[in-house]
This record gives sequence, C-alpha cells and structure tokens, in this order.
Amino acid sequence: MEELSFFVGVIGNVVSVLVFLSPVGTFWRIIKHGSTEDFESVPYVCTLLNSCLWTYYGITKPGAYLVATVNGFGIVAEAVYVVLFLVYAPRKTRVKTGILVGIIDVGFLAAAILVTRLALEGESRIDAIGFMCAGLNIIMYGSPLAAMKTVVSSKSVEYMPFFLSFSLFLNGGIWAFYAFLEHDIFLGVPNGIGFLLGTAQLILYAIYSNPRPSNHSISQGLLEQGLQK
Repeated sequence: MEELSFFVGVIGNVVSVLVFLSPVGTFWRIIKHGSTEDFESVPYVCTLLNSCLWTYYGITKPGAYLVATVNGFGIVAEAVYVVLFLVYAPRKTRVKTGILVGIIDVGFLAAAILVTRLALEGESRIDAIGFMCAGLNIIMYGSPLAAMKTVVSSKSVEYMPFFLSFSLFLNGGIWAFYAFLEHDIFLGVPNGIGFLLGTAQLILYAIYSNPRPSNHSISQGLLEQGLQK
C-alpha cells in the first residue's frame, strides 16, 4: 500500500505541475496583446495563497514532502502569473488585483503562519493548517467559475481556458485517490470537491464550445484560443 501511495503521489505531482503550467498559453496571449482583456486575476491570487499554505502543511506534517515540493514549484509559477497580471492589467483591474494580493497573499498568509506557530503545536497545528488548506483548495478549484458570467453572456469559452479546467479535473481526481490511500481527510475532501467542480467546468465548456460572435470575440481571438488549447 505504501508503494502504491508513493506512486500515486508522484503522478499527482506531475499532474499538479501541469496545472501550475496550464495558464502559460493565457499569459503568452496577454503579453502579445499587452492587456489582460477579460481574464480574471482571482484564480491566480487564490492559487498562490493555496500553494503557500500547502507548502507550509507539507513542511509541518511528517512524511508529506510530496505535498511540499510540488506546491513549492506552484509558489514560483503563480507568483510569476500575478506579477504579469499586475503589469498588463488596466489600471482599475491592477488596483483591484494589488489589493487582493495584499490582503490574501500577504496579510492572510502572514497571520496564518504567526497564529499557528505561536498559539498551536503538534497535531493541533497540523489540523489547523489542514483546515485552512482544505477551504482554500475548494476556492482554488471553483475560482475559474468566476468567468462563467462572461462565458454565458458571450456564448463563448474564449476566457475560460480548456486545459486549465481539464487539468484541475484530473488533478482533483488523482489527489483525492492519494488522500484515500493516505487516510488524509484534508487532502481528500477538497480534492474530491475539486473533481466535481472540474467536471462542472468541463460541462460548461462543452455547452459553449462553439464560439459565436460577441463584442470581445473576434476571429483572431478565436484562432489564438485554438492555439491556447
């Protein structure tokens, strides 16, 4: 069972790396256009905090090094995305994103680490970090649904990248299985929910996979969407 658990964990790490790299196509488009257009910053801000806390959880809990290593990579990747978003976003969006980063990725993270380090110890500390990670993981999995209003109103999935939704779906399923083998409820619950939310995103994508003309969906954009997929 231990060998199977390790094998599944390694596969989970590989898939998680793909999840962290999945927005590369989106940000390449942002750099080429010099604008974030209608893309949302919330998924990247939330995922950055999520990666930081899971790294902290992996370092704190004995034997959870697979969780710590992959999320350490996630911290680097998501930090790059957030910086690029701040560089290329319109002023109003840049201010909003900056406030979110300050509150969530700096303020909340610092408070969480200080409280758990100073007020808790042993299993209580691990449980507290696990609860926070589980809640934020659910937010991370659901955050791409922030683009749902745009998808429905434009009848186009241009601003909801397929690969991101698919990789979150796959990632949730694999880590939920790993959590079952390891009897880790903090990994199991959010990733099980993530699997269901990923499925919902793929259903939405299937419904609106045939783009129709809209105010912000031009033929050049559709061509780039195909490349992004």
